[in-house]
Amino acid sequence: MSLGRALCDPVRARMLLMLADEQSSRGICVCEFVERFGAGQSRISYHLGRLREAGLVSEERRGKWSFYSLEREALAGLLSEASQALLGQRGGDGDGR
Repeated sequence: MSLGRALCDPVRARMLLMLADEQSSRGICVCEFVERFGAGQSRISYHLGRLREAGLVSEERRGKWSFYSLEREALAGLLSEASQALLGQRGGDGDGR
């Protein structure tokens, strides 16, 4: 799945924000996403799967639950690429105008 398709869904974008706000290193359980978004576990898992396929999150199984963490290096690379693309579309002169 392309990064654009992974990020174009508002639920997935909000999931990434939730993961970015996570302060502990334990990750976020699928059950926490279910509670926050009021959606079924299968729907949440679908969205997390798309983010995982795009390389933006990692999954760790603990017992019957999966915990997800943000792949910060991948996200930083994505933001860098987006910034370069936007600056390039604005003339590419590098002065930010």
